[in-house]
Amino acid sequence: MAIIERVEICMVDLKPKVRRTDAIQSFDSQETPILRITDRDGAVGTGYTYTIGQGGPAVMSLLKETLVPRLIGQEAEDIERIWRELLFSTHATAVGAITSLALASVDTALWDLRCRRAGLPLYRILGGSKNNIPVYTTEGGWLHIDSKDLVADALEAQAKGFAGSKVKIGRPHLSEDRERLSAVRDAVGPSYEIMVDANQSFTLAEATRRARMLETLDIAWFEEPMPADDVLEHARLAASTSVPIAVGESMYSLSQFKDYLVSGGASIVQVDVARIGGITPWMKVAHMAEAFNVPVCPHFLMELHASLVCAIPNAPWLEYIPQLDTITKTGLRIENGRAWPSDEPGLGIDWDWDAINATKVGALDFSTS
Repeated sequence: MAIIERVEICMVDLKPKVRRTDAIQSFDSQETPILRITDRDGAVGTGYTYTIGQGGPAVMSLLKETLVPRLIGQEAEDIERIWRELLFSTHATAVGAITSLALASVDTALWDLRCRRAGLPLYRILGGSKNNIPVYTTEGGWLHIDSKDLVADALEAQAKGFAGSKVKIGRPHLSEDRERLSAVRDAVGPSYEIMVDANQSFTLAEATRRARMLETLDIAWFEEPMPADDVLEHARLAASTSVPIAVGESMYSLSQFKDYLVSGGASIVQVDVARIGGITPWMKVAHMAEAFNVPVCPHFLMELHASLVCAIPNAPWLEYIPQLDTITKTGLRIENGRAWPSDEPGLGIDWDWDAINATKVGALDFSTS
């Protein structure tokens, strides 16, 4: 039996290598709680979660005070039971970002442990639909970047074999967004995909107006055009435009995705494994989307999502934003514009514990002894 005997938690603060801006925020740091579970046989599973600059200490506090003490003595193979018990132990704070992010660190560690005990990589233990995935890049499309540099980044990605780039929109006037996107489209040609992301910045009227402009440029999808909790307005927008509407990175429960899918407000589901609360609920969302014939194109966390999108049949893309370079020994394998999940047992993340231990804060250790 895989009885949990020890749980360690710490946090590192990762600074992005490039400036990241969108229509509502600037992404200057990434607080990254990391959790390790050791079972009675000495097997270890590692999980993690993240915030964009704020909230890391709150996640750590919820882990320390509420979630981690409940793990000691549990059977680690009972992942579904543990996830549900932890969710309901925090029912007064769920559904919400802090709770979901904390749950994700536990759940991903349990899946890593299961895979390591079984001697299988995550993408195979979850289904093994494929062993590679096309990649599109977001890293050179931030809102502050001018048209010339947007074009240069897209052309560089295209030369590397990438088949798409995401460009942030939400400049003060539609004409500014049109100019930036038109420059990229003229440079890369008609067969290269351009995705756009408004980061929840528009009203329905303005989103409808900009969607008409996006149709003329053959845009692959229009991401988070309005506040993510407004299902009805997304459904109205989706019904009014030929541009696919992508949502999901700012949603934290299975029920929220269900409402979007039933209403027709989501043409593409962008479920984030940390923000949904871990691999366990992520797979539920992915299979639900498959039932609606809707693709899954997850947000961020490419090092972990590479395995998840290769586990399911309805995932056409992986988003390229490097996240863990400074605390891993080997990065995600990307060749000719395609990502390949690791065949090593576990999540496929090669942690650099020397680097983590040199920069970690708030380390805590729970055990049966």
